[in-house]
Amino acid sequence: MHLTVYLAGEIHSDWRDQIIAGAQGLPVTFSGPVTDHDASDDCGVRILGAEAQKFWHDHKGAKLNAIRTRKALEEADIVVVRFGEKYRQWNAAFDAGFAAALGKSLIIMHGAEHQHALKEVDAAALAVTETPEQVVEILRYVIDGTLP
Repeated sequence: MHLTVYLAGEIHSDWRDQIIAGAQGLPVTFSGPVTDHDASDDCGVRILGAEAQKFWHDHKGAKLNAIRTRKALEEADIVVVRFGEKYRQWNAAFDAGFAAALGKSLIIMHGAEHQHALKEVDAAALAVTETPEQVVEILRYVIDGTLP
């Protein structure tokens, strides 16, 4: 069994790298958003032209990023969404909802401090984890049925 896994959510820590490293040797292809914060924010105006108002600057970038995100979410077998401690990731909640609407298998990752705030997102998930290692163990179990 080969899985395509989309890694959505916060971009300020190395959780993606930890999952990818932990899944070495498993038949998994990973995808995700552009994690270069400046590139993600400025892609619209860099490609399509400057905007005087910040709203339109962000609007252009969000639409270009949505092209990538929609395609990757549609192609994913599993979507992992990480909510970090430092920032509110509204985009991560949107990605989780979009993945749920597509009927994707959803794994949510966050610390205990977000349990109440994310209760509806967690309810849509097939698994709620706290660590990248738990995500890797879920992938390993799904692929070959082995436990840690």
